[in-house]
Amino acid sequence: MTADALPVIAAVDGSAHSWEALDWAASEAVLRELPLLIVHVRPPTRRKDEEGVLREAEELLAQGVLRASRLAPGLRTSTLTPLDFPSAALISLSRDASMVVVGSRGLGGFRSLMIGSNSLATASMAQCPVVVVHTGRTDESEGEATESFPDIVAGVAADESSGAVLDFAFETAASRPGARLRLVHGWTMFSSMLSGGPVFDTDAAAASAERALAELTAGRRERYPQLEVVREPVRGSASRTLVTASATAALTVVGRRKGGESLGLGLSPVAQTTVTHALGPVAVIPT
Repeated sequence: MTADALPVIAAVDGSAHSWEALDWAASEAVLRELPLLIVHVRPPTRRKDEEGVLREAEELLAQGVLRASRLAPGLRTSTLTPLDFPSAALISLSRDASMVVVGSRGLGGFRSLMIGSNSLATASMAQCPVVVVHTGRTDESEGEATESFPDIVAGVAADESSGAVLDFAFETAASRPGARLRLVHGWTMFSSMLSGGPVFDTDAAAASAERALAELTAGRRERYPQLEVVREPVRGSASRTLVTASATAALTVVGRRKGGESLGLGLSPVAQTTVTHALGPVAVIPT
């Protein structure tokens, strides 16, 4: 780890979901040999209440540091409690982070929602990868153990736009002993036609998608020869495959287009569906 290594940021608010995010972030920081920055964002409040809110924030962060130290002794940890709206603060901090890790919902989340608005906004507009931690646990089941899985699953387009997704997915899988990398690519006859591939021959279109994936990953396979890589071209949208795969994956990786945030275009339909309905942690990578 270099002295200027960018930290893994874990956002906490005291909810069970945020503690799960902290646990995941601490473990990932150890795997990547990066420092951990635990952040609790204080929303704007009345001046007379600021002292009490700050005191509660400091107590919460102290709990976070203790929790992280128990999980990962020796991990370099720091804290920050900015005064701002949660997603705005995390998006700003993402400029100087290796990744931001958030829970699927916070204290203010409706139980009927799979993902909270702050988590979704952060994943849509951050300048670095954002991991949304879904574990399937509820606030009442915080103490229950969750089963762990080794696979890393990545949703990729069969072109150069998936470069950042592939880089992140390969690096993440390679850092986990025994992990397998599954690359999921959705294709249709229409997408085949647009890319100059077969128009009427389904078998030929499927073979073309397989070849495109092989070409896209060839160089990376050489850099990670020890890593088992499974290519999965899927006819139709990749969303269903990614959501299903997320239930038995250590992490599901998807990309988002960078530059369309001001128009609300940060997440593609595949990424939006995966982040919203995933059954495990999802990493959203700016591309």
